[in-house]
Amino acid sequence: MRRYLHVEKGGLLTTIQDQGRFGYQQFGMVVAGAMDAFSHQVANCLVGNSRREATLEITMMGPVLRFGEDIWIALTGADLSPQVAGKAIPMWKSYLVKAGESLSFGKIRDGVRSYLAVAGGFAVEPVMGSRSTYLKAGIGGWKGRALEKGDKLPVGLPSTTECHSRWLAPDQRPHYPKPISLRVVLGPQASSFTEKALHTFLSSSYEITPRSDRMGYRLQGSPLHHRETADILSDATAPGSIQVPADGQPIILMADRQTTGGYGKIATVISTDLPLLAQAAPGQQVTFQSIEVEEAHRLVIEQEHLLRRLEVAGR
Repeated sequence: MRRYLHVEKGGLLTTIQDQGRFGYQQFGMVVAGAMDAFSHQVANCLVGNSRREATLEITMMGPVLRFGEDIWIALTGADLSPQVAGKAIPMWKSYLVKAGESLSFGKIRDGVRSYLAVAGGFAVEPVMGSRSTYLKAGIGGWKGRALEKGDKLPVGLPSTTECHSRWLAPDQRPHYPKPISLRVVLGPQASSFTEKALHTFLSSSYEITPRSDRMGYRLQGSPLHHRETADILSDATAPGSIQVPADGQPIILMADRQTTGGYGKIATVISTDLPLLAQAAPGQQVTFQSIEVEEAHRLVIEQEHLLRRLEVAGR
């Protein structure tokens, strides 16, 4: 039997996202996917889903969702003061919503993007192997767009009927500090920048501008000067690539980044720190700390072990 979520308000920007659309970048198709991949995966684990299932990415101002049936849910990431039937519910913990009850949100307490997982996942049709919404192309997710009043989202059947409350221990939950310190691996075009630019990059504070979005976070601060030109032969971009165009102001590429770019990249934010940036709002300050690639590997392996334990425990 198909289950549904009824959208009574769409919120500021609520989209269906999974881990991304891989295998098509050579054709110019962006990956998309959840901006905060850690929170997205944890939410799925808490309701017994595969980490690959789609969740709702809720930005700043949440929707109002009415449940047609009893459904286990979990909310992770930003604390947007979630409530069910007017009663506050916990973050980072599964919760059973009863048929006829509505989930709503209030003021922002911490972070900017919250992730809602439902047991069974969202049963929308995959596009190129992914349920992620890519807004600029109008594909994936729910009709290729953000949720609107009147939408009726299909929910899949859970993998098990034996559901119970699960949670992520408080000491394992991320915190979203202000300002943010991001660890980076220098390169791949660090040699294209002057020594002074590298020193400035690692010793200065940059402000996130209002022009930031799912494609990239634009920063404002001390300009970073190139040895010759900002342009390079276009090459592949990665999540967290920090491009520096001719004006010297860094751009950190995010989930909806273009597949290739022609500006020199001074460094790359490590994957385990990108969720911190995804939870930052315009006006926040960002600093950078250089680490070796071996340390970045150690951190991602450590995080992967945590996620695997959660996924196994949830089944």
